[in-house]
Amino acid sequence: MTTTRTPDATITVIVFNDAERLPRAVQSLLRQTHSNIEVIISDDHSTDDTPAVARRLEAQDERVRYLRLPENSGGCSAPRNRAVEIARAPYLMFLDSDDELPANAVELLLAAHREREIDFAMGAVERVRVDTGRVTTWMPHLVAERRTVEGIDSEPGLLFEHLSTSKMYRREFLDRHGLRFPEGIHYEDQLFSAQAYCLARSFTVVPEPVYRWYIAPFVAAESASISNQRHKLSNVRDRIHVQTLIDDFLTGSGHEGLREEKDYKFLKHDFRMYAGDLPYRDEEWLAGFADLVTPYLETLAPGAFARLPRTERVVIQLVRDGRLAEAQSAARGLGHGVAPARTVTDGSGAVYWGAHVPSSDGARRELDVRDLELEFRPFPSALFRHEITSVTPGPGASVDLTVRTYDPGLRLPVGPQRASVVVSPARRRLVTAFRLDPVRPGVFEGNVRLDLGAAQLPVQGFEGIRHPQLRLEQQGLTNWGILLAPLDFRSRTATHVGTLPHEMTVEPEGRGPGRLQIRWRPVGVTARIGPVVRKVAGPRVRRAARLVKSALR
Repeated sequence: MTTTRTPDATITVIVFNDAERLPRAVQSLLRQTHSNIEVIISDDHSTDDTPAVARRLEAQDERVRYLRLPENSGGCSAPRNRAVEIARAPYLMFLDSDDELPANAVELLLAAHREREIDFAMGAVERVRVDTGRVTTWMPHLVAERRTVEGIDSEPGLLFEHLSTSKMYRREFLDRHGLRFPEGIHYEDQLFSAQAYCLARSFTVVPEPVYRWYIAPFVAAESASISNQRHKLSNVRDRIHVQTLIDDFLTGSGHEGLREEKDYKFLKHDFRMYAGDLPYRDEEWLAGFADLVTPYLETLAPGAFARLPRTERVVIQLVRDGRLAEAQSAARGLGHGVAPARTVTDGSGAVYWGAHVPSSDGARRELDVRDLELEFRPFPSALFRHEITSVTPGPGASVDLTVRTYDPGLRLPVGPQRASVVVSPARRRLVTAFRLDPVRPGVFEGNVRLDLGAAQLPVQGFEGIRHPQLRLEQQGLTNWGILLAPLDFRSRTATHVGTLPHEMTVEPEGRGPGRLQIRWRPVGVTARIGPVVRKVAGPRVRRAARLVKSALR
């Protein structure tokens, strides 16, 4: 169904086999505060109920048009480009079928275009975790201030915001440059956005949210989006391929001056995502990954590496040197202040990550960890590495841990150390003290029994996940560190059958650094009574419930 009135903006919704979520995406457009829009549902030849759903949406509102591609293209570019061909509005936007636009997105971006002549307008992106509902802003520092940017050279850091869906483009700008989404490749947004940034004379940034991006980080591998298929080496290959296309474009368009910024973005964003996954990959995958990324890393600007945190530079260099098991170990500390298990010094006084002095000048530069100040940091921020070497069931709801602590800066005094494992379900601390005994200089080991049944839980029960921490104390100062779990141990489940029965599962985190993780789930009477208490209990009722609980002990 179409209307003769010219729309102010066309929003293309691309879809493939997503009949369930398509109505939500389209309804977010039909509810826009600026209503004079055109909605094109561009279907990449779906084989589920998407065609029927799309036709029903088209029949219900004259602003909706349905376009079905004659065959599946396998990507996002073709359905977007076919929609651009038939779009009737002077301004264009793009939406994925599993996402939404906030109600005033079109109004905000269209107002930016009408204030002054610009090639595109862009705004903030809300990221919504589908598993937790948590909402964050994508790259918030880039969109915090409203401004008009006179060419990407004046703010090259915006290359980090490579989403095409957070922007409203002037149709004349796209046509003037023949700018369309590259077909036949993945990560097309990165190339398209780099081209748009470089070709635009000016563009406006607004700080308000204009896109709602739903993130499902732990969806089954076969259902994951392309960006979440990092377990596939083909995904690595596709990402590197698009980087080379961007490099070629920058050179060919006279934007070589952006190369270091673009290389830094690749290292800080793209490579960093794969680096966080390294501890969970097998030897074959690691070897294939190194073979793919190492030649490309050799082409990047040296200044891009120098801007990274030392721990990220270490991981990259270990991959380049083929020290893949060490790269896995180093990757477990990214973003969490974890020390190396071993360091080595040379005659110059340099301190290097690992057990031997690097052989090349480049490797020595990247693996020199003196800037971590392992020997000189104040004790509360000193870097240690706490690895759990064994996890075994104990009596009742307890679990026995063997913990090995590495102290490469030799910050701990000679002899046994006082330590505690601290976990806080529902804001109530369970503190278990134990002793770390010296094994050799810079290495300590100890055993601790963690009795989860002793945790003080609220009367309504507790359902959630916590990550225990290791606490060290020295001369009145405290140091906190994460506990790295063995990645290959199977989860241990125990049930506490006291006043507040709960099922507790001890497991490795399964992502990121692989912290020890404890999961609580109310069972029995707690599961039945808890929701009622949470719903009706005021402070007095909760106090009375605590008195009853105390009397039952």
